[in-house]
Amino acid sequence: MRTLISTAFVSLDGVVEAPGGEPGYRNSGWTFKEVEFVPEAYEIKGREQEEAAAMLLGRTSYEAFSPVWPGMEEFSSYKVMPKYVVSTTLTDDALVSDWGPTTILRSLDEVAELKRTEGGPIIVHGSATLNRGLSDAGLIDRYHLLVFPLLLGAGKRLFSDADNDTRKLRLVEHETYSNGLQKNVFDVVH
Repeated sequence: MRTLISTAFVSLDGVVEAPGGEPGYRNSGWTFKEVEFVPEAYEIKGREQEEAAAMLLGRTSYEAFSPVWPGMEEFSSYKVMPKYVVSTTLTDDALVSDWGPTTILRSLDEVAELKRTEGGPIIVHGSATLNRGLSDAGLIDRYHLLVFPLLLGAGKRLFSDADNDTRKLRLVEHETYSNGLQKNVFDVVH
């Protein structure tokens, strides 16, 4: 069984929307304009590229990352990595050709099937809606969270507001940095 890891930049109040400066959001770019940059806080991002064997994205995140990430040196490891996009509307002809092998999955059941295959960890970047669905379905095994000391109010949330049973998490790694940023790595207790 493969490990499914959700990785996110998240505000203290759970917002994940527009961390990097996407246009059209009131607090867009909050990861860089609101908190002093401390390079050591991002060590986990490099480690994720080394450890992940595949990437899983929702359609919106795929459409945002696929035109940009293939040409970025800092994401070169992701270029050849197999990618899976969960979407009921995306078509094969909409996939970019310069970002390695990409497969469209049509349901969370297909994600569950992917998890049952042989291979290393699958990492989920962005994809707020997908993350909430994966969590509600009990498919996430680990969270890599960089928690920013900000309250943003409005925005897409990482965590579902569904009335689910309690899910226990085990803190397996944590660190606090000089800028108030916190790294929290949690395993989901199944």
